[in-house]
Amino acid sequence: MQSKKLTVRQVSIMAGVPKSTVEDIANEKISPRINTLEELAKGLNIHITDLFDSPYK
Repeated sequence: MQSKKLTVRQVSIMAGVPKSTVEDIANEKISPRINTLEELAKGLNIHITDLFDSPYK
C-alpha cells in the first residue's frame, strides 16, 4: 500500500476487501486469512509473498 502510494479505500476497492479489514490488517489488529491475502495480492497485481515483511521470504 505504502510503496504504491495507495489509500486504504483504494486498496479496498481494487481488491474487493472491506475497508475496515484493510485498515485492521494495516494496523496489525488482525492477521489476515490466506484467501484475503490472495484477494489483496490479485487486486494489487503483486505476488502474495510481497505482502509479507519478513527476512525469511
